[in-house]
Amino acid sequence: MARARPEPGKSVGGFRVIERLHTGGMATLWKVQNEADGSHAIMKVPVLNEGEDPAQIVGFEMEQMIMPRLSGVHVPRFIANGDFAVEPYIIMELVEGKSLLPMLDKLPLPHEEVAEIGRKVAVALDSLHRQRVVHLDVKPSNIMMRSTGEAVLIDFGLSRHLDLPDLLAEEFRLPYGTGPYMAPEQVMGVRHDIRSDLFALGVLMYFFATGERPFGDPQRLKGLQRRLWWDPPPPRSLKSDIPLWLQEVILRCLEVNAQRRYQNAQQLLFDLTHPSVVKLTARAHKEKHDGFFARLRRKSEPLATLIDHPEEPTAGLANAPIVAVAIDLAAMTAELSHTIRQTVLRIVEQSDEARVACVNVLKQSRISIESSLDEDGNNKHVSRIVELKDWARALEVPKARMSFHVLEAVDPAEAILEYARANTVDHIVMGARDNSTMRKLLGSVSGKVAAEAPCTVTVVRERKD
Repeated sequence: MARARPEPGKSVGGFRVIERLHTGGMATLWKVQNEADGSHAIMKVPVLNEGEDPAQIVGFEMEQMIMPRLSGVHVPRFIANGDFAVEPYIIMELVEGKSLLPMLDKLPLPHEEVAEIGRKVAVALDSLHRQRVVHLDVKPSNIMMRSTGEAVLIDFGLSRHLDLPDLLAEEFRLPYGTGPYMAPEQVMGVRHDIRSDLFALGVLMYFFATGERPFGDPQRLKGLQRRLWWDPPPPRSLKSDIPLWLQEVILRCLEVNAQRRYQNAQQLLFDLTHPSVVKLTARAHKEKHDGFFARLRRKSEPLATLIDHPEEPTAGLANAPIVAVAIDLAAMTAELSHTIRQTVLRIVEQSDEARVACVNVLKQSRISIESSLDEDGNNKHVSRIVELKDWARALEVPKARMSFHVLEAVDPAEAILEYARANTVDHIVMGARDNSTMRKLLGSVSGKVAAEAPCTVTVVRERKD
């Protein structure tokens, strides 16, 4: 596996690297030139340094899956991508325009400008949601304005496509997003509700209109959960010239229970476009945030009464039966690989919709901190993904019905079991190790999985002549 090291003058996939435009925590952005026609584009390359969060790698995989499915003026046009086995990257349209991030230096903005920004972003979200994608990281730095005026949503590393497996949710239990903008249900792990993006747009409009973030900038889960019961000061209490109708719109976006928010971006867009017909409720006239006892009452209520969200989507691969193939790459022989593949094929032939999730456990030490890089400087997590994909190439399963998961854990058996429980796996297929004194003394991974799994388990043994 090659590590991505872009540098000016280097040729990558038919594109010549010109210059680095941005270095972020999760990726670097490079300006590149198409060697065929001379046009310019953006190349996004993941950061794979020591100690990087494995979720960054999975998020980049998700972005590679989602971007080719997107279209329209409100997203960057996808051009090409590179595999982790050689050089991981995404090449996309170079959007002529600026993000909303520099506007933070000018806050608060006039309410007319806030409403105009809200309208443009609502149009972009409506387009995205119609393509069955929830962005889940709407914030100023992820919104660009084209020179022609349209809002463009960028960075889909945390997004959810409702017709694709949600790799982030399948592998990690923590919520992912940007603290100030995360919706309450997102904090609680719900990743399929389009109204989460409307909450984030409400946060953005509140911030742009008042110069203050409604929920501060919490960095820990406890601070994020505070928004389940702690309402922000009304915008007009911070800036009195904000009109009643705009406070109504913003606070409706920020409702804890998504059922009380706008139900789609079109509804929000209508109110932002027609302020004279916005129905004013108690939200519009609110002068201060709720008192101690009101907050205490909300805090003591069951979460089910605070957070209302739709059921998981049922269309496409998101709801397909899952056959998890637990692969121990270190112990895999050619004969055992062949037998496991044949077993998997017999199982998936019984369902045209089933998908295969290839799972490997990157074992961690209980007593020491392990390096995320191997002796050659390659990211171990990425190397395992590449090995899994190599192993799966011989499977006659469509690429769209395959996913690859590297779980980092101390106990391999427990990691496989947790993956199966969390993702409602229908069938686990795994190989059995050869008999050994150590296995007899400590028990086997396959034995524990077979004994405790919530689904059918097939343990495959290498045939002996």
